[in-house]
Amino acid sequence: MLIIVSDVHLGDGTCGQSISADAFHLFADRLEELAFNASWRADGSYRPLERLDILLLGDILDVLHSTRWLDHQPGEPGYARPWSDSRDPAYAETLAEITQAILQTHAESAEILRAAAQGNLVRLPPADKHGQPDEKGQRLPLKARIYYMVGNHDWFYHLPGPAFEAIRQEIVTTLGLQHQAGSFAWEAEESEALLELCSRYRVYPRHGDLYDAFNYDRDKGRDASSLGDVFTVEMLNRFPVEVERRLGNELDPSLIKNLRELTNIRPALAAPLWISGQISQRADSRKLQNKLKAIWDELGEEFINLGVVRTFDRWLAFDNVDALELLQKISKRTSFKTINEVVNWLRKNMWGGEISYSQHALKEKAFLDRSANYIVYGHTHHYEVVSLDWVGTPATPASQVYVNSGTWHTYYDLAVHRPRQQKFVPYQVLTYLAFYSGDERFGRKFEAWSGAYA
Repeated sequence: MLIIVSDVHLGDGTCGQSISADAFHLFADRLEELAFNASWRADGSYRPLERLDILLLGDILDVLHSTRWLDHQPGEPGYARPWSDSRDPAYAETLAEITQAILQTHAESAEILRAAAQGNLVRLPPADKHGQPDEKGQRLPLKARIYYMVGNHDWFYHLPGPAFEAIRQEIVTTLGLQHQAGSFAWEAEESEALLELCSRYRVYPRHGDLYDAFNYDRDKGRDASSLGDVFTVEMLNRFPVEVERRLGNELDPSLIKNLRELTNIRPALAAPLWISGQISQRADSRKLQNKLKAIWDELGEEFINLGVVRTFDRWLAFDNVDALELLQKISKRTSFKTINEVVNWLRKNMWGGEISYSQHALKEKAFLDRSANYIVYGHTHHYEVVSLDWVGTPATPASQVYVNSGTWHTYYDLAVHRPRQQKFVPYQVLTYLAFYSGDERFGRKFEAWSGAYA
């Protein structure tokens, strides 16, 4: 049995709250239940599951959403940003600091994964001579093999070199990963172990950032930062920091705390509405509201003029940089509410406006050559199951399906009733996929589960 999860976004606590350890305890219960169910075979008999694989499909640790990237300014010792030279010792030092903080903050969650890898989480009853579970027999431990692939928030673990290898090994030990040495894979083809998983379960996994021009630069590849990285660090991460630094004594502390939740706003492009709502609810004077808006505009101006941002600007083409520059100019002359409307227009007309990546699955080699029945992406946080094709012969039919693994995340979701009133409903979501081989789970091939709780 193969379990796939993605987009858990465990952060270091400096940029909003990650999903709680309760989700991991819930997952632990479901994992043992899934393993027991998978032990029932196609002929109706019970035989304890012999293999359990777990694939963490990118953006599990969220390195990007950390204010620790802002601890040092250009020219200062220790300065590093996701887009600076990864050969500078300060780069690996910052990455190591953020990684350690994430692992410490989520020690309870990490312990659950490690327990699964050690065989201390899933224990199955043995089979009796009649092919039924022997509930009185000594339970059998089932160790999980856990694999890690990177996405656009943890792509740093794809970087080569001894300094990054030391960081990876700390992750391997803490999470109990099935990994010896070398970079964590971004594509399945980079790992023999992952290719074996693909073949065993007829699954082709990909994080999905490949198809997001804002969060992946095709010219530079996955060992390089994207324009989205710069926007995240210099705007979303930095705004609450600057607000607290400049106006901390004048503002309700809950306003600053809530501004740090920008990373958890859904839809993401509703971030300006969230800011506007927090300001109107907690900054009770027009003067303070204007000061907050001025900080946002100032950061936007600085962002557009950063040298790294200009490197993404394409000559004689209206690209992402030009779109953000247009947004920044409009921002200086209008309200957060109007900004939100403009961003949604840009999203639809510049950035594709689509949530589903199912059309990209149709172009995957594993789909075209029929080597995979299931194309699995993460990244979008949009759980879905899409039928792609029906192949094979009448005697041995097989389906090809696209599945998105959704997310494990704390959300503040914009209410659909009078959205201009900036009402957000908090809840947590959890999605996981299960794929079977041979006669596992009565011969079933896959399951996809997604739920929400508050």
